[in-house]
Amino acid sequence: MTSLYALEQHDDFIDRHIGPSDADITSMLETMNIQSLDALIDDTVPASIRQKNDLQIGESCTETETLSYLKALAKQNKVNKSYIGMGYYDTIVPPVILRNVLENPGWYTAYTPYQPEISQGRLEALLNYQQMIIDLTGMDIANASLLDEATAAAEAMALCKRSNRKVKSNKFFVAEGVHPQTLDVLQTRAYYYGFELIVGNPVTDLAEHDVFGVLLQYPSSTGEVVDIAPIIEQAHGMNALVCVAADLMSLVMLKAPGEMEADVVLGSSQRFGIPMGYGGPHAAFFATRDKFKRTMPGRII
Repeated sequence: MTSLYALEQHDDFIDRHIGPSDADITSMLETMNIQSLDALIDDTVPASIRQKNDLQIGESCTETETLSYLKALAKQNKVNKSYIGMGYYDTIVPPVILRNVLENPGWYTAYTPYQPEISQGRLEALLNYQQMIIDLTGMDIANASLLDEATAAAEAMALCKRSNRKVKSNKFFVAEGVHPQTLDVLQTRAYYYGFELIVGNPVTDLAEHDVFGVLLQYPSSTGEVVDIAPIIEQAHGMNALVCVAADLMSLVMLKAPGEMEADVVLGSSQRFGIPMGYGGPHAAFFATRDKFKRTMPGRII
């Protein structure tokens, strides 16, 4: 009896809170002076994109049968070696990390997302993530997080313009070693911001331009590692802010950009164990100085 009562209460809750009632639909249609839902669809969805025939979905099957079918489909994929690089690298995650971090039930529970137990686990994970980014980049503050490295670079360009009151220029300098997909997004965003992008060798070309910001790749898209400290010093002497797109894993060995006085450090977190997944998605990290925290994009935990 208790179970039956609970089901009845659940159904009543669904009826009252999930989706509009028939009366709501009728009232909506009368307000819009439309005769039926079919007429509403005819008025709003172009006939050229509507399915004219019934979907051929076949007979229903069990969960086990569905999983077997999906695995058979997945086996048809050709898994090749990727030698493209340019910010996308295959990774091997040690089992101890998998067990104690990614598969640790302490980060999640069986509760629904609005309950505090899972929120606390996520909160702790994001705090740890931000602190790791701060430690590796040598910056004061990090967010959690942005979409990808290219988007983060575009946001860094905008931050430089918002935060740099010393230079009235609309020019932004991009080192020629920046990943091509990053440059594509920068060009698109700069067009609508009204910025002029200058792509070149910062060692030889930077001094020729009055810019509000600079973006460097560390290491470069071809894997070259150079000392960027003199470039950062030169840019600061021109009152330009400096962004560094860094390989997160390389910062375990290389000198942190924050120790070289970079203003923004960004990049992809894919290097820390996220599968390439045919190109994405990969979360971006974004770190900056404390004085820029009010203009930093994304969320901060």
